[in-house]
Amino acid sequence: MAFFYKQAPVQEGQELDVKIEAVGEKGDGIARVDGFVLFVPGTKTGDEVKIKVTRVLSKVGFAEVVGKSSATPATEQAEAAPAEEEKEEKKGKKKAKKTKEAKKEKVVEEIAEEEEDTDDF
Repeated sequence: MAFFYKQAPVQEGQELDVKIEAVGEKGDGIARVDGFVLFVPGTKTGDEVKIKVTRVLSKVGFAEVVGKSSATPATEQAEAAPAEEEKEEKKGKKKAKKTKEAKKEKVVEEIAEEEEDTDDF
């Protein structure tokens, strides 16, 4: 069953950040915008690129790469969040460990001073 758009969700000249989902029979990368297929030459599956739409037909469109994508896909953001939390947790633990060690040193110094004071008698 063919799917026709009354109006494509992209326009010629429009620049978009996309992720290449597959490679077509002729070797062009395939990206989708709201289900609308865009062929992007010179790309491969997994590439995240900024494109400029060059031609729009009723079923498909064509685009060219104009740079690297500036957007971070949602999956990468979701993966990055726990990593950042883990870093912050480690920083907190290191700081707590340093504080604990500093307190221990202070107690040891106080005990040493007390011993010196008792040696004077």
